[in-house]
Amino acid sequence: MTQNKIKDLSIQVNLNGLSFCILNRTDNSIEYINAISFDQKLTPFETLKRLKAELASNTVFSSEFNSINVIHYNELATLVPKALYDEANNAEYLKFNSKILKTDFIASDELSSYDIVSVYVPYVNINNYIFETFGAFSYTHASTVFLNAADKIITDTHNSTLIVNIQDTTMQVLVKGKSLEFYNYFEFTTPEDFIYYLLFTCEQKQLDPENLALKLCGTVNKEDALYTIAYKYIRHVDIVEDSQHFLIKNSFDANHIGTI
Repeated sequence: MTQNKIKDLSIQVNLNGLSFCILNRTDNSIEYINAISFDQKLTPFETLKRLKAELASNTVFSSEFNSINVIHYNELATLVPKALYDEANNAEYLKFNSKILKTDFIASDELSSYDIVSVYVPYVNINNYIFETFGAFSYTHASTVFLNAADKIITDTHNSTLIVNIQDTTMQVLVKGKSLEFYNYFEFTTPEDFIYYLLFTCEQKQLDPENLALKLCGTVNKEDALYTIAYKYIRHVDIVEDSQHFLIKNSFDANHIGTI
Protein backbone atom coordinates (compact mmCIF):
# COMPACT_ATOMS: atom_id res chain seq x y z
CA MET A 1 0.00 0.00 0.00
CA THR A 2 1.44 3.37 -1.02
CA GLN A 3 1.54 5.95 1.74
CA ASN A 4 0.12 9.33 0.82
CA LYS A 5 2.79 11.98 1.21
CA ILE A 6 1.95 15.10 3.21
CA LYS A 7 3.29 18.14 1.36
CA ASP A 8 3.42 21.84 2.11
CA LEU A 9 3.96 24.49 -0.57
CA SER A 10 5.55 27.88 0.04
CA ILE A 11 5.64 30.65 -2.58
CA GLN A 12 7.70 33.80 -2.16
CA VAL A 13 6.48 36.75 -4.23
CA ASN A 14 8.86 39.60 -4.99
CA LEU A 15 8.56 42.10 -7.84
CA ASN A 16 12.14 41.09 -8.67
CA GLY A 17 11.46 37.36 -8.74
CA LEU A 18 9.61 34.30 -7.47
CA SER A 19 10.67 31.39 -5.26
CA PHE A 20 8.99 28.05 -4.69
CA CYS A 21 9.57 25.31 -2.16
CA ILE A 22 7.75 22.03 -1.50
CA LEU A 23 8.36 20.38 1.86
CA ASN A 24 7.59 16.68 2.18
CA ARG A 25 6.32 16.45 5.75
CA THR A 26 6.20 12.65 5.60
CA ASP A 27 9.98 12.30 5.55
CA ASN A 28 10.83 15.93 6.46
CA SER A 29 12.70 16.66 3.24
CA ILE A 30 12.74 19.43 0.66
CA GLU A 31 11.15 17.85 -2.39
CA TYR A 32 11.38 20.84 -4.72
CA ILE A 33 12.99 24.26 -4.57
CA ASN A 34 13.45 26.86 -7.27
CA ALA A 35 14.08 30.60 -7.58
CA ILE A 36 13.32 32.71 -10.63
CA SER A 37 14.90 36.17 -11.01
CA PHE A 38 13.35 38.76 -13.32
CA ASP A 39 15.51 40.92 -15.58
CA GLN A 40 13.91 44.01 -14.07
CA LYS A 41 11.47 44.95 -11.35
CA LEU A 42 7.94 44.19 -12.52
CA THR A 43 4.51 45.46 -11.53
CA PRO A 44 2.22 43.29 -9.38
CA PHE A 45 0.14 42.62 -12.53
CA GLU A 46 3.19 41.45 -14.50
CA THR A 47 4.40 39.38 -11.55
CA LEU A 48 1.04 37.62 -11.42
CA LYS A 49 1.36 36.71 -15.10
CA ARG A 50 4.77 35.16 -14.43
CA LEU A 51 3.38 33.27 -11.43
CA LYS A 52 0.47 31.90 -13.48
CA ALA A 53 2.84 30.75 -16.22
CA GLU A 54 5.15 28.98 -13.76
CA LEU A 55 2.37 27.19 -11.89
CA ALA A 56 0.79 26.05 -15.16
CA SER A 57 4.02 24.81 -16.73
CA ASN A 58 5.34 22.63 -13.89
CA THR A 59 3.61 19.40 -12.85
CA VAL A 60 4.99 19.57 -9.29
CA PHE A 61 2.29 22.11 -8.49
CA SER A 62 -0.49 19.70 -9.39
CA SER A 63 0.11 17.71 -6.19
CA GLU A 64 -2.25 17.73 -3.24
CA PHE A 65 -0.91 20.12 -0.60
CA ASN A 66 -1.63 19.98 3.09
CA SER A 67 -0.92 23.70 3.41
CA ILE A 68 0.08 26.59 1.20
CA ASN A 69 1.92 29.69 2.37
CA VAL A 70 2.62 32.88 0.42
CA ILE A 71 5.44 35.22 1.48
CA HIS A 72 5.02 38.83 0.36
CA TYR A 73 8.48 40.33 -0.01
CA ASN A 74 8.34 44.11 -0.44
CA GLU A 75 9.22 47.44 1.14
CA LEU A 76 5.61 48.16 2.11
CA ALA A 77 5.99 47.14 5.74
CA THR A 78 6.81 48.50 9.16
CA LEU A 79 7.20 47.13 12.67
CA VAL A 80 5.08 48.38 15.58
CA PRO A 81 5.52 47.52 19.28
CA LYS A 82 2.57 45.38 20.29
CA ALA A 83 1.81 47.63 23.27
CA LEU A 84 1.25 50.54 20.87
CA TYR A 85 -0.53 48.61 18.11
CA ASP A 86 -4.11 49.32 17.11
CA GLU A 87 -5.44 47.70 13.94
CA ALA A 88 -7.48 50.81 13.17
CA ASN A 89 -4.23 52.73 12.70
CA ASN A 90 -2.60 50.37 10.19
CA ALA A 91 -2.52 52.96 7.41
CA GLU A 92 -1.08 55.57 9.78
CA TYR A 93 1.83 53.29 10.72
CA LEU A 94 2.70 52.61 7.09
CA LYS A 95 2.39 56.06 5.60
CA PHE A 96 5.49 57.36 7.36
CA ASN A 97 7.89 55.12 5.41
CA SER A 98 5.85 53.63 2.55
CA LYS A 99 3.86 55.04 -0.32
CA ILE A 100 0.41 53.50 -0.02
CA LEU A 101 -2.93 54.10 -1.69
CA LYS A 102 -6.29 54.55 -0.01
CA THR A 103 -7.47 51.37 -1.72
CA ASP A 104 -4.56 49.23 -0.47
CA PHE A 105 -5.47 46.30 1.74
CA ILE A 106 -3.29 46.26 4.86
CA ALA A 107 -2.50 43.11 6.82
CA SER A 108 -0.49 42.36 9.95
CA ASP A 109 1.54 39.54 11.49
CA GLU A 110 2.12 39.21 15.21
CA LEU A 111 5.64 38.20 16.25
CA SER A 112 5.10 37.00 19.79
CA SER A 113 8.79 36.33 20.52
CA TYR A 114 9.57 40.00 19.82
CA ASP A 115 6.32 41.44 21.17
CA ILE A 116 5.86 43.42 17.95
CA VAL A 117 3.50 43.49 14.98
CA SER A 118 4.55 43.62 11.33
CA VAL A 119 2.12 45.83 9.38
CA TYR A 120 2.30 45.44 5.60
CA VAL A 121 0.61 45.58 2.20
CA PRO A 122 0.27 42.15 0.59
CA TYR A 123 -0.19 41.74 -3.16
CA VAL A 124 -3.95 41.25 -3.18
CA ASN A 125 -4.05 40.13 -6.83
CA ILE A 126 -1.59 37.34 -5.95
CA ASN A 127 -3.64 36.31 -2.91
CA ASN A 128 -6.83 36.22 -4.95
CA TYR A 129 -5.26 34.03 -7.61
CA ILE A 130 -3.78 31.60 -5.07
CA PHE A 131 -7.18 31.27 -3.42
CA GLU A 132 -8.89 30.64 -6.78
CA THR A 133 -6.28 28.04 -7.69
CA PHE A 134 -5.63 26.17 -4.44
CA GLY A 135 -8.34 27.23 -2.00
CA ALA A 136 -7.55 28.21 1.59
CA PHE A 137 -3.97 29.29 2.26
CA SER A 138 -1.85 31.35 4.64
CA TYR A 139 0.22 34.43 3.90
CA THR A 140 2.81 36.46 5.70
CA HIS A 141 5.39 39.16 5.13
CA ALA A 142 9.06 38.49 4.52
CA SER A 143 9.97 40.55 7.58
CA THR A 144 8.07 38.09 9.77
CA VAL A 145 9.89 35.11 8.30
CA PHE A 146 13.27 36.83 8.54
CA LEU A 147 12.89 37.92 12.15
CA ASN A 148 11.62 34.51 13.27
CA ALA A 149 14.45 32.76 11.42
CA ALA A 150 17.14 35.08 12.78
CA ASP A 151 16.95 33.49 16.22
CA LYS A 152 18.21 30.23 14.72
CA ILE A 153 21.49 31.72 13.52
CA ILE A 154 22.35 34.02 16.43
CA THR A 155 24.58 32.33 19.00
CA ASP A 156 25.74 35.43 20.89
CA THR A 157 22.88 37.28 22.57
CA HIS A 158 25.17 39.49 24.67
CA ASN A 159 26.58 41.44 21.72
CA SER A 160 24.79 42.88 18.71
CA THR A 161 24.79 40.80 15.54
CA LEU A 162 24.13 42.30 12.10
CA ILE A 163 22.25 39.89 9.82
CA VAL A 164 21.61 40.66 6.16
CA ASN A 165 19.38 38.67 3.85
CA ILE A 166 20.15 39.42 0.20
CA GLN A 167 17.64 38.70 -2.55
CA ASP A 168 19.14 39.81 -5.88
CA THR A 169 19.13 43.64 -5.59
CA THR A 170 17.24 43.90 -2.29
CA MET A 171 18.40 43.44 1.27
CA GLN A 172 16.79 42.97 4.65
CA VAL A 173 18.96 44.27 7.48
CA LEU A 174 18.51 43.23 11.08
CA VAL A 175 20.46 44.08 14.23
CA LYS A 176 19.80 41.89 17.23
CA GLY A 177 21.39 41.32 20.61
CA LYS A 178 19.32 40.54 23.68
CA SER A 179 16.42 42.11 21.80
CA LEU A 180 15.58 43.36 18.33
CA GLU A 181 17.42 46.66 17.81
CA PHE A 182 16.90 47.46 14.13
CA TYR A 183 15.15 46.22 10.99
CA ASN A 184 14.99 47.78 7.54
CA TYR A 185 14.68 46.97 3.85
CA PHE A 186 16.83 48.52 1.12
CA GLU A 187 17.13 48.27 -2.64
CA PHE A 188 20.60 48.63 -4.15
CA THR A 189 22.21 48.67 -7.59
CA THR A 190 25.94 48.38 -6.96
CA PRO A 191 28.19 46.84 -4.29
CA GLU A 192 28.95 50.40 -3.21
CA ASP A 193 25.24 50.96 -2.50
CA PHE A 194 25.21 47.72 -0.55
CA ILE A 195 28.13 48.63 1.72
CA TYR A 196 26.77 52.16 2.17
CA TYR A 197 23.58 50.79 3.72
CA LEU A 198 25.56 48.42 5.95
CA LEU A 199 27.92 51.12 7.20
CA PHE A 200 25.01 53.54 7.61
CA THR A 201 23.31 50.96 9.82
CA CYS A 202 26.51 50.54 11.84
CA GLU A 203 26.74 54.31 12.29
CA GLN A 204 23.12 54.66 13.36
CA LYS A 205 23.38 51.80 15.86
CA GLN A 206 26.91 52.73 16.99
CA LEU A 207 28.32 49.36 15.95
CA ASP A 208 32.08 49.00 15.54
CA PRO A 209 32.92 47.32 12.18
CA GLU A 210 36.14 46.00 13.75
CA ASN A 211 34.27 43.97 16.37
CA LEU A 212 30.86 43.47 14.79
CA ALA A 213 29.69 40.00 13.74
CA LEU A 214 28.12 40.22 10.28
CA LYS A 215 26.15 37.26 8.96
CA LEU A 216 25.08 37.17 5.31
CA CYS A 217 22.41 34.93 3.86
CA GLY A 218 20.43 34.66 0.64
CA THR A 219 21.87 35.12 -2.85
CA VAL A 220 25.48 35.72 -1.82
CA ASN A 221 28.69 33.67 -1.77
CA LYS A 222 32.37 34.25 -0.99
CA GLU A 223 33.22 34.76 -4.65
CA ASP A 224 30.90 37.66 -5.40
CA ALA A 225 31.44 41.40 -5.08
CA LEU A 226 29.03 41.88 -2.19
CA TYR A 227 30.99 39.57 0.09
CA THR A 228 34.29 41.10 -1.03
CA ILE A 229 33.26 44.67 -0.25
CA ALA A 230 31.64 43.68 3.05
CA TYR A 231 34.86 41.95 4.15
CA LYS A 232 36.86 45.03 3.15
CA TYR A 233 35.04 47.22 5.67
CA ILE A 234 33.81 44.78 8.32
CA ARG A 235 36.26 42.48 10.09
CA HIS A 236 34.11 39.45 10.91
CA VAL A 237 31.91 38.31 8.01
CA ASP A 238 30.26 34.89 7.80
CA ILE A 239 27.88 33.40 5.27
CA VAL A 240 25.11 31.37 6.87
CA GLU A 241 25.44 27.76 5.75
CA ASP A 242 23.05 26.63 3.01
CA SER A 243 21.30 29.98 3.02
CA GLN A 244 20.64 30.66 -0.67
CA HIS A 245 16.92 30.00 -0.17
CA PHE A 246 16.89 31.36 3.38
CA LEU A 247 13.42 32.91 3.49
CA ILE A 248 11.54 30.31 1.51
CA LYS A 249 12.92 27.42 3.58
CA ASN A 250 12.24 29.14 6.89
CA SER A 251 8.71 30.14 5.90
CA PHE A 252 7.44 26.70 6.91
CA ASP A 253 8.17 27.56 10.52
CA ALA A 254 6.70 31.07 10.46
CA ASN A 255 4.14 31.70 13.18
CA HIS A 256 1.16 34.03 13.48
CA ILE A 257 0.46 34.35 9.78
CA GLY A 258 -2.75 35.50 8.13
CA THR A 259 -5.13 32.98 6.65
CA ILE A 260 -7.62 33.14 3.79
